[in-house]
Amino acid sequence: MAPMKRPTAIVTGGGTGLGHAVAARLAGDGYKVLALGLDCEVDLPPAVEFRRFDVTDDHVAGTLAEEFSELDALVNAAGIILHDNAEFGSDGFRKVMDVNLGGTQRITYALKTALLKRRGAVVNFASLWSVFGSARNPAYSASKGAVLQLTKALAVAWAAEGIRVNAVAPGWIVTRMTASARSIPERNNAIAPRIPIGRWGQPEEIADVVAFLLSHQSRYVTGAMIPVDGGYSAA
Repeated sequence: MAPMKRPTAIVTGGGTGLGHAVAARLAGDGYKVLALGLDCEVDLPPAVEFRRFDVTDDHVAGTLAEEFSELDALVNAAGIILHDNAEFGSDGFRKVMDVNLGGTQRITYALKTALLKRRGAVVNFASLWSVFGSARNPAYSASKGAVLQLTKALAVAWAAEGIRVNAVAPGWIVTRMTASARSIPERNNAIAPRIPIGRWGQPEEIADVVAFLLSHQSRYVTGAMIPVDGGYSAA
């Protein structure tokens, strides 16, 4: 009997933060993982291949599609947020939209044929700000709201072809991106007491839910956004 082929996963933003945690988890689950991004932590597991990659580049997305004829899992975790009112300017707004929404759309469209071959699954990174508004970050909020709607639209469009598309909405998680919110007492004091579970989340807790959404156990789940927020959105 021929050995079973290892499933293959691509994780954008897989070198840092939540994408890093997802890449590590999938590698631990037996996937062959390619992590794409502009930055990489030094502790990326050896089982994960890292490649420098710009999700806003149409050409490199097309080249990636030519390389992968089959794909079991795609996780769109690449994302940026700009501070100091930069998202209120047109340049900053466009930049955030092109990475967070455009990158998700660009890579997912490029890899559709490969996903079809394996009846694969896609997990996009939405946010609690897909639903809430952020006074500081209009572009991030708009982009993540659009990622949620793109997730739903592709889930409906591709379900008959065997591709499932879901999203996770991380709450307040301990990452570099949230370092300022955790370090500024007035911001942390506004966040932490509202989390019913009573603490900030860990990246591995997001990775656990992503792994579920990619697995056979979630075979009847598509078009969903699962908040992973310790109850924050329910409080």
